[in-house]
Amino acid sequence: MPKSERPPVLGIVTSTYHRSGETFVNHHIDRLLGGNTVVVCNRFSGENPYDRPVFDLTGGPTRALDRLLAPPAMLTGYLRHRALNLPHGARRRDLAAFLREHEVRVILAEFGNRAIQIAPLANALGIPIFAYFRGFDASKLLREPLFVPAYKRLMPRLAGVFSVSQFLLDNLGQHGIRHANARVVPSGADTSFFVPGDKVPAEAVAVGRFVDKKAPQVTIQAFLDGARHVHGAHLHMIGDGPLLEPCRRMAEAKAPGRITFHGAQDRDTIRDRLARASLFLQHSVTEPNGNTEGLPSSIQEAMAAGCAVVSTRHAGIPEAVTEGMTGRLVDEHDNRGFATAIGDLLHRPETAIAMGVSARRVAVERFNKTTLTQRIEKALHAAL
Repeated sequence: MPKSERPPVLGIVTSTYHRSGETFVNHHIDRLLGGNTVVVCNRFSGENPYDRPVFDLTGGPTRALDRLLAPPAMLTGYLRHRALNLPHGARRRDLAAFLREHEVRVILAEFGNRAIQIAPLANALGIPIFAYFRGFDASKLLREPLFVPAYKRLMPRLAGVFSVSQFLLDNLGQHGIRHANARVVPSGADTSFFVPGDKVPAEAVAVGRFVDKKAPQVTIQAFLDGARHVHGAHLHMIGDGPLLEPCRRMAEAKAPGRITFHGAQDRDTIRDRLARASLFLQHSVTEPNGNTEGLPSSIQEAMAAGCAVVSTRHAGIPEAVTEGMTGRLVDEHDNRGFATAIGDLLHRPETAIAMGVSARRVAVERFNKTTLTQRIEKALHAAL
């Protein structure tokens, strides 16, 4: 088949491959452009469930000459691009050979900082490159000295920009970082997989890592306060992370048996829990270092499963959850307001069910992963 008639190959650039929790990256590797993809990563875990060609930017021995030339290469990268980790020497040549060998015709960098790293080589090879901003890369990194000037120099090198929320594009814009071909494309949810089941009125679910950005201690205390006089109210928490054990001890000390900690679970288990639950709880907050969400995939999946969402006015969450229609929103760190919102819906299960129906409708209309994948593919094809 002539090269012009072959399906285009997409190079996906990410940080670590494979990470089971990065469902959005994994979906793109598996499905974008019919799965005609290769992976470039900063660290290869050794797992390759999609059986794709992989180039590990940091794997393998570094040649002595490249170690010798690393300082001047870093200086050149800084002066030209405000970047310190551009591939150089043999690693750059090997990456170029990898992209040529697999006939990569367009590149999607799954995070803004990865686009900085790869864009100069992509431009040199004549391969259009897109950046996908997802959270920390358009929040926390903007407080670090190199990234604002690096992003400004990156923008003219890109064929386009995707962002999971308008909030992140606005963050970038406030620093003078803009691209004419920028669009909001949330990560979305598989609305044929995440579907409502037989709802249990007093059952709530929280899904996410036990980290500061998710404020799980706030969710636990707010649920216990809001559910104090609700018979049978129960919270299922799914996920792991450094705050899991402190949260487990906290819950057992305050109200044994009210909260079940499931640890990290597979996709089927999460689907089944969301299908039963009437409420989804997530108290996202901005970390002291500026790190924020983009638009949590877990919220989109919960909406697809027909859960009323109780969350915060944080990052892109208000772009998905409409106060009083698909859930309830409070300000970050408004612990009392969060407890009140949870308690109100636990005491009025018919309202929670109605909000869940509305949430499902919004998810199907706006967050259907198949439709969003097609929007990305349309933009990628337009750059060829």
